[in-house]
Order: sequence, then structure tokens, then C-alpha cells
Amino acid sequence: MGEAGVVANNKPFRRPLLLLLVLLLAVLVGSCCAEAAADEGIINSKGAGGRRRRRTSRRRTSAAAAAPLMVPITILKSAVDAGAVCMDGTPPAYHFDPGSGAGNNSWIVNLEGGGWCNNVRACQFRKTSRRGSSDLMEKEIPFGGIMSSSPTDNPDFYNWNRVKIRYCDGASFAGEGFDKENGFYFRGQRIWDATIRHLLSIGMSSADKVLLTGCSAGGLAVILHCDEFQAFFQPTTAVKCLADAGLFLDAVDVSGGRSLRSYYSDIVAMQGVAPNLPPACTARLDTTSCFFPQNVIDGIKTPIFLLNAAYDVWQIQESLAPNGADPSGAWRACKSNRSACDTSQMTILQDFREQMVATVRGFSGSRSNGLFINSCFAHCQSELPATWSSAAGGSPAIQNKGIAKSVGDWYFGRAEVKAIDCPYDCDGTCRHII
Repeated sequence: MGEAGVVANNKPFRRPLLLLLVLLLAVLVGSCCAEAAADEGIINSKGAGGRRRRRTSRRRTSAAAAAPLMVPITILKSAVDAGAVCMDGTPPAYHFDPGSGAGNNSWIVNLEGGGWCNNVRACQFRKTSRRGSSDLMEKEIPFGGIMSSSPTDNPDFYNWNRVKIRYCDGASFAGEGFDKENGFYFRGQRIWDATIRHLLSIGMSSADKVLLTGCSAGGLAVILHCDEFQAFFQPTTAVKCLADAGLFLDAVDVSGGRSLRSYYSDIVAMQGVAPNLPPACTARLDTTSCFFPQNVIDGIKTPIFLLNAAYDVWQIQESLAPNGADPSGAWRACKSNRSACDTSQMTILQDFREQMVATVRGFSGSRSNGLFINSCFAHCQSELPATWSSAAGGSPAIQNKGIAKSVGDWYFGRAEVKAIDCPYDCDGTCRHII
């Protein structure tokens, strides 16, 4: 047990021959990366589904050595006084592995992802899971990918102070409200604020370098909170953000509707998200639109890196072709096996990719921003050893540079990184750089 209220315990389709397309898909999907769909919410069912420790022989020296470092949970009891609680009223929590050596004064803060909830049924399910209660969270979790302590797998950040803030609200750390009838605490914004202030109090305030990261719903949270994060630090601190698989698009689904927009609208209304959305966006657009990253990213002043799969597997399954928009099941095989997609389905997938590329065009104009959009069918790539590090398992690469190297080059200013992989109908003349 700790002290002071702390308890330690990711060109339009040219219509090539279908056979050639299938062959290209098989080769590229196999060589690009493994699918890594996170346990996000399912739209069509309306669900969502500080102590310091000795650093002895924990550092791995090779990718095939030990298992990932397991990091214990810290329950932040002191946050309850500020009303910063999980959905069921339990205290928020985080996992912390202290830095060492040259990384002793550098920090990574990672916002956990894990879907959202938009109605009573979905939030009730969430409330009784690790996504809504710190009582039900794992007592320790593995730190891998960008959170890894291995200098081989994570050469730029392995010895930084690394923190993962657990996700136990249902609106990407942005809600503010209380549903008395159902006993739902929507306190994501308070959890964000209280936990960051606590980390500042235990040493992060004197950091010379910090990086806010997150995957999926956590990646969306990074986009929403990036400028807020920078405001906590002195101008001399290098503050940057990395959003992995957080570029959720306001896309038209295969039935002509907007499944994700409807879902997000319910989340924003139910959990009182509106006051915590970026003011630069809400001054010109409705609140649901400002929960979509495409309407926020151009207004972010803090340097930020977007890591995303152009064929984001979660968005394909739950936004582009959710079951509710595909009652006949025409997309069922395509969603689970890319080689089963027919020509018309591939046209729709390519259009989705083009929408993502168009979304980041203005964003990429800032020299301080970074970009890595690869052609994997994946979702979340920074926290998985196989996709983060070339050493660990062959990270997806654009122009022979993998994800970890690209993010490191961007953060430390070694090179500009604005890379977009070629589409699956690539004819050898595709653009890698915007």
C-alpha cells in the first residue's frame, strides 16, 4: 500500500483484375502486419463494450528474451475528493514504471483505450467490468511496444518514466455528469485532470521531455486533450502527443447512413461531453462533430503525431460496414478475410482510405506534426511489440522505416515524418509523402 491517498497494488480504385487484386491483398496483408483489433465498443449492438521499484535485471537485451515487464496498479484514492471517480464510483487508477539514467527526467503518459458507452444498457455492462470499475481492474499489466522497458524493442523511450492511466469512464476521458437513477458517474474529465495533477506532484512537473500517448478511444482522448496537456508544463518542457488509431472518421456507412455519428451523438449527450470539447471546434461546429478528430486536429497547437492504419479494421467493421448497415451480411466475409472482398467492396475500402488521406492533408502542412498512415488492416500499433518494433517482429514500414523509428525521429527532431503508404492498388507510382 502506498501513502497520501495512493494505493499501489491505426487514388480511387483503378479496377484491376479481381484475381490480381486478391493476390496483392494476400501478399500485402501477410507482410504488412498482424491484425490487432482492440476490444472497442460494438456500434450495432449499442455497447462497449506510484511506488518506485528496484531496477535490477528487468531490462531485456533481445526481442526474444523475457516476457514484457508486468507493472502493478496504483489506486488514486485522493482523487475521490475531487469527484474524479470511475463509472461505478470507485477511485481512478494508473500503472507506473519509473525512469532511469538519461530517461530519469522524461515521461510518457499513456491513456488507455477501450470503446465507449452510449445508453443505459451499454453503460451498465461497462460499469460492471474493468472498463468501469477500478475494483475489477487487473492488479498488474504488461508494458509493451512504446511502453516497453527493452532498449532493443524501444530504443528511444525504454528508460523514460512510463505511466498508463486506466480508462474507466466511457467517453475518452471527456465526460462530466452523474446519472442518479442508474448510478453512473461520467467523470472522465475529472479523472484526466486529477491524475495528471497527481503525476505532476510526484515528479512530472520538472520533466524536460514529455509525450502523451494513447490507442483507439485513448488515441481520441489524446487528440481532445493534447493542448490541455501542454498547458500543465513550463515553456521549457518539450511537450508532444501521439494518437494511435484515434483518427475516427465521420464516414458514410455501406447503407448510406452515418452509424458512427449516431453513436457518438448519443455518447456526447449522455455523458455531458460538450463543455470539455476543444473550444476552437465548438465555436464553429456542433458538439458531435467536435468529437470527431478530423474536425479537431487542424486546430491543435501542440506538436502531435498521428499513427493510423488506412484500412482501420475497427472502423471497417463497426463504422463503415457495421451489422446494422449490412442486414444481408454481404460484408461479413470481407470484414473477416480481406481476400474475400469483391471489386465493389474494395472500391468502398479505397474510398475510405482516400477520405483518411484527405482528412490529414491540412494537418500535415505543419512542420511540427508527424504522420504515419500504413496500409495494414489493423487497429492500434504502438503498444504491440510485433507492430511497434522492427526488432520485435517486423514493424510495418514506409520507405524502409518502421513505426518506432518514425516516432522517435519525429519526437527528437531527427527527421520530418509525414509518411503515407501506398494503397492496395499500388502501381509503383504511389505517394509515400504528402
